[in-house]
Amino acid sequence: MLHISVIMVDNIFLKILLFPFSLLYGAIIGVRELLYKTELLKGVSFDIPVISVGNLSVGGTGKTPHIEYLVRFLSPYLHIGTLSRGYKRKTSGYRLVNEFDSSLEAGDEPLQIKRKFNDILVAVSENRVFAIPKMLMDKPELQTVLLDDAFQHRQIIPGLNILLTDFSKPFFKDFLLPVGTLREFPESYKRADVIIITKCPQDLNEDNAQQFVKSLRPYAYQKIFFTKYSYQKPYFWFNPSFTYKLKEDTDVLLVSAIANSDYLVEYLRKTVNNIEMLEFRDHHYFKEEDMQALLSLFKTMKSENKIILTTEKDAGRLELFRSFFIENQLPLAVLPIQVDFCLGQESAFQDHIKEFLLGFKG
Repeated sequence: MLHISVIMVDNIFLKILLFPFSLLYGAIIGVRELLYKTELLKGVSFDIPVISVGNLSVGGTGKTPHIEYLVRFLSPYLHIGTLSRGYKRKTSGYRLVNEFDSSLEAGDEPLQIKRKFNDILVAVSENRVFAIPKMLMDKPELQTVLLDDAFQHRQIIPGLNILLTDFSKPFFKDFLLPVGTLREFPESYKRADVIIITKCPQDLNEDNAQQFVKSLRPYAYQKIFFTKYSYQKPYFWFNPSFTYKLKEDTDVLLVSAIANSDYLVEYLRKTVNNIEMLEFRDHHYFKEEDMQALLSLFKTMKSENKIILTTEKDAGRLELFRSFFIENQLPLAVLPIQVDFCLGQESAFQDHIKEFLLGFKG
């Protein structure tokens, strides 16, 4: 029988207390929006195609898996590069990521992309307007730049602006920080050229999709697509040539520091016997006491068929404790994910990307 250990907190009273701060935050971003509307602040465009993938909320919509999808799709035909700020890295300034970096140097998501696609240029920089010319200097043959988490980055005007929103928590049902998770007003979705509804149910049908679109109320110029995750076979982090098959008698200790693990937990609920969880804030850098808690909890699991499971994003930060896992003989496995399009939409999405690239005039 499945058991999941999760601590839930009802924070309705906290939200009421935080509501005035959401109003203040809204006033600040409202002024920023006005400055761009009146062109007192202006964005910069570039002579090569720039595709932005972002969201309105704070994490959890699947930006990196969708960047990876675009890399898989485009890299056989074009010289592409990815650019992000490298959130929570301990370095600063413009940096080219290499596969031997640590997450402290590059940030967990850029490092994940570089290790999976070593042939492409992966850069991090707080100043992305400055970074794109630097990328072109470092790789003059560069033909397309993918901006990761840049919907709010108004200093750059992308050629194609892709907005992601979670099927279970769409932006039009959310609220501004800190009461909700929105970084901008919901109305900002009108800047998107493409809206992708992510983490859809595996059995999404046309009626459900049309009902969602009706609530979304897209503009005529916006293309709408639906995606879901497919989970691949886990591999052992310190020896990736060995894989592990999750089965009905498997007990899992899930270690995650991602914005929203609900979709992952739902998958595991249908796949394994028992789940214990250690959850942390998004992009959390693990500490020694976290490792001791992990070891203690894993030892209490009585099953002979048990494993520690984490995401690719979290694995880069857990790697900092490589010696701890090896010394304690802890089986750390990583669960890869890929983006799949729902309702047979993949060809239409790829055609739209091709049309943008072929029609780009700079």
